[in-house]
Amino acid sequence: MINNTLGIGIQGIQDGMMGMENAARKIARGGVDGPQGTAEGAGSLIEPMVDLKLYERSVEASAQVVRTADETLGTLLDLKA
Repeated sequence: MINNTLGIGIQGIQDGMMGMENAARKIARGGVDGPQGTAEGAGSLIEPMVDLKLYERSVEASAQVVRTADETLGTLLDLKA
């Protein structure tokens, strides 16, 4: 059960980091999306900036899951000892 929870938390961190990288890449391109290099102006930066913040929160939440699972595992080990 704890291993499953740790795995879910770690997967959430990895997914969030990949999402943050993609959003940051879009921001760095200045909103230019796709191989044709078409930009839609400053409005095209809003979505990746919002995505970046959402992925940041996702990573924070997943890290909290990992912390809680780690603390629970520590408590269980202390009780068993």
